Amino acid sequence: MDKIKELKETTSRTPVRVGISIGDVNGIGPEVIMKSLSDGRLLIDCTPVIYGSSKALSFHKKTLDLKDFNFQTVSSAEDAVVRKVNVINVLNGELEFNLGEATQHGGQYAFESLEKATQDLAAGKIDVLVTAPISKEAMGKSGFKFPGHTEYLADLAGEEEALMLMISPSLKLGLVTSHIPLKEVSETISIDKVADKIKQFAASLKRDFAISRPKIAVFGINPHAGESGKMGSEEQEIISPAIGKAKNEGILAYGPFSADGFFGSGAMSSYDGVLAMYHDQGLAAFKAMSFDEGVNFTAGLPIIRTSPDHGTAFDIVGKDKASGQSMRNAIYLAIDVHRNHVMNKELMANPLPISPRDDKRGDRRREI
Repeated sequence: MDKIKELKETTSRTPVRVGISIGDVNGIGPEVIMKSLSDGRLLIDCTPVIYGSSKALSFHKKTLDLKDFNFQTVSSAEDAVVRKVNVINVLNGELEFNLGEATQHGGQYAFESLEKATQDLAAGKIDVLVTAPISKEAMGKSGFKFPGHTEYLADLAGEEEALMLMISPSLKLGLVTSHIPLKEVSETISIDKVADKIKQFAASLKRDFAISRPKIAVFGINPHAGESGKMGSEEQEIISPAIGKAKNEGILAYGPFSADGFFGSGAMSSYDGVLAMYHDQGLAAFKAMSFDEGVNFTAGLPIIRTSPDHGTAFDIVGKDKASGQSMRNAIYLAIDVHRNHVMNKELMANPLPISPRDDKRGDRRREI
């Protein structure tokens, strides 16, 4: 126990290098970044490196009259000053602003920021990545070929799929499918796909959130979880067999549950994670409970990436109405997960010594 305590103290004293992509400069990304980093207490735990433009931040700072936000420009992440807000100018030349609009320029700026941040993450120049919101419409106009950050990062990592998680203090929610039309959900899920998502979820809860024996609730896809086939067969033919497959591998997976009854009954408190079949099935309830506070976490990748649980909010840009809480929580979650990884790596490299008493117990077990 002394070893674990010592590791916790050591990791908590080391500021985490947090890379932040600026998102769409015509949305609330710059605003929530500045508001989250205006709280100096956050800098005790991290060294933020914003990939964007000092011009873009100055423009939004002046528009919003944010006097408490200060930053310094550096040429690379390696030059970042510890526990200060650092900005790398990856958006060069004259910038075009059209606040509240999805433009090709806005999409291009967001992609350039994301690309440079991911390059530095892969090179180990930053420890984690926090992404400000992008506009899928604007990104599409700039030639970005992915539905969102999750799919882009999975492709870069050489993974077929990542697992999109939504995290709040009361709920950890995963999605089997994410950014696809509702009519395609049934034909997209399969026994292997659902089972793989359950396994990814369990692995993330252990590795990223330090939950040793996670219990996962799995939703059905139809009303009342199909009601024994009366409202659909996916539960009987796909989801239940997938849960059984996961259980055979030692995972504590349960269900399928009806989403409406599950959230309404308070059953959520009995599980460490909830796996929904499609986007709105899970996120409607999640955002009702945690909007402006929740965090999007990408699991199943060799890197750590988080983001706020909201979008670009074009309708309130420049009006000083956006909350920085979700972005702040995203930064803290990235820090926490990184420290969990560091601790786990240290413990695996230097396992705790077995006491003589434990040795005797082990001998007795072997004799039996």
